[in-house]
Amino acid sequence: MTAKTTARTRKDSDKVRVGVVGVGYLGSFHARIYAAMPDVELVGVADINPKSAEAAGKHHGCPFYTDARELLGQVDAVSIAVPTVSHDEVARPFLEQGVHMLMEKPIAPTYEESLKLVELAEGAGVIFQVGHLERFNAGVMALAERCKNPRFIEVHRLGTFVERATDVDVVTDLMIHDIDIALSLVNSRIKDITADGIPVLTSHVDIANARIEFENGAVANVTASRVSNKKLRRIRVFGDEHYYGLNYIDQQLEVVRAVPDEAGGKWPKLVTECLQIESHPPLDTELAYFVNSVRTGAPPLVNGRVGLEALRVALLVKEKIPT
Repeated sequence: MTAKTTARTRKDSDKVRVGVVGVGYLGSFHARIYAAMPDVELVGVADINPKSAEAAGKHHGCPFYTDARELLGQVDAVSIAVPTVSHDEVARPFLEQGVHMLMEKPIAPTYEESLKLVELAEGAGVIFQVGHLERFNAGVMALAERCKNPRFIEVHRLGTFVERATDVDVVTDLMIHDIDIALSLVNSRIKDITADGIPVLTSHVDIANARIEFENGAVANVTASRVSNKKLRRIRVFGDEHYYGLNYIDQQLEVVRAVPDEAGGKWPKLVTECLQIESHPPLDTELAYFVNSVRTGAPPLVNGRVGLEALRVALLVKEKIPT
């Protein structure tokens, strides 16, 4: 479906008019990146916190509002970076008026609410991109290009405790990134899920592990923690002929393969190649992809249906965790 334009007929040479709703920790980065894009006009920001709205607006020299609806009629596209529980309330007026949208994950607290928003976006014919940031990690993109038949995936996403995002559990806050990546790498339906986890500091699960088995025999073992004493973000993928190791943080990809021993030994040798990948801030790349989709109508890398499936599996993982 071709994406609609909103409020005016835009020429390719026109700047894309963008607004940011929610300029807390993450939304402030959205505003900063949009403001620096030569083909984007940051026309305004909105936040229910007057101080946050004013600070972001004055910093970027744009209007600021405490009611997001003030942006309607002014924008071609918006980033929604408010708490998950407010996604439906905040996003719906923009989708109903045909405004393109980048929504931070997860789409909504429940699958049913998320499905309604995805269907609303599809009915409006707009670009609806879900903010699965790690998909735009240069190392992850290089991995996806090279790994065609993964058999076993192991992921560790560990971080120290921070107060933001404690309105949700670690599965929908952090693990959902790696669930999404595993689903994108394995082209097969899920056969079974087992999981465990516990709350440590909050009333939600703060550390969890899930084993996802696919019908083609592939397995993903995913661990996420937001109460660790150090930060670790690493994925290892074992394929038919290669092993891939990626550090999400430095975006560097190692490829390990077995080659015949030239000295005539009985066993092949393992050779490690460190690929030279030009790293980029993933959020910059994500927003650039979004703006390009708005401008050209190209489908986003992570559309509503993709984000919806990641949420569905994350909710299944949560259900498998003993209470």
